Amino acid sequence: MCKSRNFYLIFFTVSTLMAISGCKSVLKTYQSPTVQIDSLFRGNHLISDDSSNIGSLHWQDLFKDSMLQQLIQEGIDNNLDLKTAYSRINQAAAYLKQSELYNYPELNANASIEYAKKIGNSGSISHVHQYQLGVDASWEADIWGKLKSAKKAQMAALLQSEAYEQAVKTNLVASIARNYYTLMAYDKELSVTMQTVKTWKRTVEVMKDLKKGAKVTEAAVVQSEAGLYATQVSIPDLKRNIRETENAICYLLGRDPGRINRDSLTVKEFIPLFKTGVPAEILANRPDVREAELNFRQAFEMTNVARTYFYPSLTITANGGLSSNSLSTFFSTGSVIGGILGGLTQPIFNRRANKTRLKVAQEDQLQALYNFKQKLLGAGQEVSNALYSYKSATDKITPRTMQLNSLHKAVDYTQELVRNDFADYSEVLIAMQSLLSAEINQVTDYLQRNEAIVNLYAAMGGGWQ
Repeated sequence: MCKSRNFYLIFFTVSTLMAISGCKSVLKTYQSPTVQIDSLFRGNHLISDDSSNIGSLHWQDLFKDSMLQQLIQEGIDNNLDLKTAYSRINQAAAYLKQSELYNYPELNANASIEYAKKIGNSGSISHVHQYQLGVDASWEADIWGKLKSAKKAQMAALLQSEAYEQAVKTNLVASIARNYYTLMAYDKELSVTMQTVKTWKRTVEVMKDLKKGAKVTEAAVVQSEAGLYATQVSIPDLKRNIRETENAICYLLGRDPGRINRDSLTVKEFIPLFKTGVPAEILANRPDVREAELNFRQAFEMTNVARTYFYPSLTITANGGLSSNSLSTFFSTGSVIGGILGGLTQPIFNRRANKTRLKVAQEDQLQALYNFKQKLLGAGQEVSNALYSYKSATDKITPRTMQLNSLHKAVDYTQELVRNDFADYSEVLIAMQSLLSAEINQVTDYLQRNEAIVNLYAAMGGGWQ
């Protein structure tokens, strides 16, 4: 009867506490942060509305260069930062799996042997042995939802680690593409510079011939040679830039430094600009923004957990097994022992631990909210900058082409005029220097245009699909 009475007492206590918790919930329901996104980025009017959102494209659909595609795939397979992100997912999954068992009792087996000497009143010594073998079980009733919120927090952590992996992948794809286009731009600059060196050499020879004919002075020859040397001196730096960019790509690919296979900048069409989509799509596509929101959700649930510490907790423990002072009677019926205990604990004074726990959790939640809003602002800035960078690079293509056409004619005309004593040699040198500068600037324009597309693609959350 005593055991039955204890059981009903525990059942009544649990039922009462559950009824109380049902009347007034301790936990708050999660809601996504309210943010203003209609004016998140400027410049959406710069692009057309006849194509799909660039952020939703698979990277193979955006980057058509087969060599670049091979490099990106190699990076996805071997990049060490991405492998670290996968490891973080596995860690978060392990914690989530553990949280799914929070509502189950904890069970432990134990075995012990106790030996003691007992001295009687007459001075006699007796030896006492106690042998025990049993199991202990404990279970905490999730009255206020502490375990439920902890599980939700672990789920948010898992989703956050997955979003982090996607963000790493987005940055990896964009970084490989940027360096690839930069590498081709350096190749083109080197080709233009070496071709200009050949032109300068011919100019020096022409100046020497004109000097023999007394049409120019020695100063013209020296000046033309100086122009040749000034062009030649830039070649080592270009080669160094090429080597360093190749090494940077190898680092992203997780391989030792070496040569990178690439195409030529002159034979590839430029990446077309697609519709960016509405600002709200950043919330769905951009993984670092989702990661920040999930971080906020995890902090929100941990704040719920902190609130539950102010309320009573009910723990039920049970134990059972065998206990005897003699091995010969250890497995007899009289050695069987067991018990059950229900305990209700209400915090009264614990040196402000609960208040501190709640305050820290609330501040963590506030910091996570600020971080989320900052991620959104950063995304809007990146989209705005990429859109305008694309526009400015595109606007320079036509006048740059016209400038180059004029400078080519200027070089030809001035060389002919010098031969016929109608122009000064300095006009030829100025025209050639201007031509080289314009050709290098044209390469920079092309690079800026492609980089703007890559940056826009990353800013809109593309690359992880």
